[in-house]
Amino acid sequence: MDKQTITIYDVAREASVSMATVSRVVNGNPNVKPTTRKKVLEVIERLDYRPNAVARGLASKKTTTVGVIIPDVTNLYFSSLARGIDDIATMYKYNIILANSDKNEEKEVQVLNTLLAKQVDGVIFMGNKITDELRAEFSRSRTPVVLAGTVDPDEQVGSVNIDYEKATEEATTKLINNGHKKVAFISESHEEPINGMYRLAGYKNALEKASLSYDDDLVVQSEYTYKVGEVVYEQLEKAGATAAVIADDELALGVLNATLDRGVKVPEDFEIITSNNTKLTAMSRPQLTTIKQPLYDIGAVAMRLLTKLMNKEETDEKTITLPYSIGTEGTVK
Repeated sequence: MDKQTITIYDVAREASVSMATVSRVVNGNPNVKPTTRKKVLEVIERLDYRPNAVARGLASKKTTTVGVIIPDVTNLYFSSLARGIDDIATMYKYNIILANSDKNEEKEVQVLNTLLAKQVDGVIFMGNKITDELRAEFSRSRTPVVLAGTVDPDEQVGSVNIDYEKATEEATTKLINNGHKKVAFISESHEEPINGMYRLAGYKNALEKASLSYDDDLVVQSEYTYKVGEVVYEQLEKAGATAAVIADDELALGVLNATLDRGVKVPEDFEIITSNNTKLTAMSRPQLTTIKQPLYDIGAVAMRLLTKLMNKEETDEKTITLPYSIGTEGTVK
């Protein structure tokens, strides 16, 4: 393995542990089993992995600062990504400035300009879509930007995601194979590419392959909050849905509880697959089946990609797609 290409990902794979475990070992976190720590350290030594060598700023004692824009700090999906971002930043001794954009397009531009005015060395952006205004600001600034859990259909900006289209198609197909003819798809606005371009396309692909017709009544656009679960379930009930693919875990929990409150058995009479693999899926009863996104890794790989861009290193690929699976989480992390 070429020394230049050794990443935390390689160490995690070789040691058969998560990236979270590797970063805990590197950062000296005591919360690692001694046997695991020994195994990770042996791999680090064998691969000659040097996390700090990449952060060239250290040699000149220059402090590197990264701005992280998050749309909703209370949303478990984005806060899980932020953990991965922060752990890698800690490993490289970067400072982080975290800014909340409140899912507001004007505020996103304002927050970005505030960070650029503070002369941050790089920016990680999490949000629902890249507006023209935001894209113009990215282009005007020479500061490297990476998207985490956020898609750029034009692939102009570096990004780390899963294949949302394929994952949604697989989830919908799973429900169809379980005998459901009326499967609903619930997400936020279709103006957001992640929903309108990718997830919806995956849902339609699954229907088409199963020779089921698309029904507008089974496609619901909703905000991602627990409290709207009641209203959403009423719409699904009216449309005759017996299953749903839901793009957010908090909303899925709201729908689940609205279903149970009516005495409907889950998953026997109504089946749900949610999309974000946050700890809510393991806390619900019954546990929710979810598209298992590697949340920590999405954040960690985004920070690693940003490091390469800040250091003007060669990057094979700026649009990174990580693997996913579908199942139940099993335990709360």
